[in-house]
Amino acid sequence: MEIFLSLVSQGLIIVLILTFSFGPAFFALINAGIREGFKNGAMLALGIVLSDLILSILISFLIIKGAESFLNSETMQTRSALIGGIILVIFGMTYFMKKTPKTRAQIVNQKDKSISFLIFKGFLLNLFNPAVWFLWLANATAIAITFEYSFIKMLIFFVIVLSITFAIELSKVYLAGKIKHLLTDKMMHRVNIITGIALVSFGIYLMFKY
Repeated sequence: MEIFLSLVSQGLIIVLILTFSFGPAFFALINAGIREGFKNGAMLALGIVLSDLILSILISFLIIKGAESFLNSETMQTRSALIGGIILVIFGMTYFMKKTPKTRAQIVNQKDKSISFLIFKGFLLNLFNPAVWFLWLANATAIAITFEYSFIKMLIFFVIVLSITFAIELSKVYLAGKIKHLLTDKMMHRVNIITGIALVSFGIYLMFKY
């Protein structure tokens, strides 16, 4: 019973952190929900959650193999922060160049062009955020100890936790889409600017923090 309660509390912590952390993926997700609707936002959310799943599996495997000290090393943190910061700045700059579609036809064309890219975009946005790596390192270490370093049990646990997270991310996109009709073209442009500033700021912070 004690182990069960520990796992439930650990799972809730992971879900809450992933859901309410105002990182680059959060701003991109809300932006997609407002600008491009539920379907495209859902694809972006899928990419984000898939990267979380792969990271949790990778880090769990490395911990079991004894690579925890390497993952925690200063060199690893510095390099990952630099690469991640550059990627986030590049993504952020693209939001400054986005134009708000004026007609329904333009909106449809924008959706058709971007949908195949959204999963990959969400995947990269999350993957190149070092904070996400550190989050999974801390949680995977705790879960590994609880499960006595059983990779299969850890995998099942993270799949369940991330399935719940994905459902919550979809609700974010849905709610963001509901307020879309209230936004003018000028406000939509400001949404892009805010998203771009957030991503660039996160990127610069990462590059100089480490």
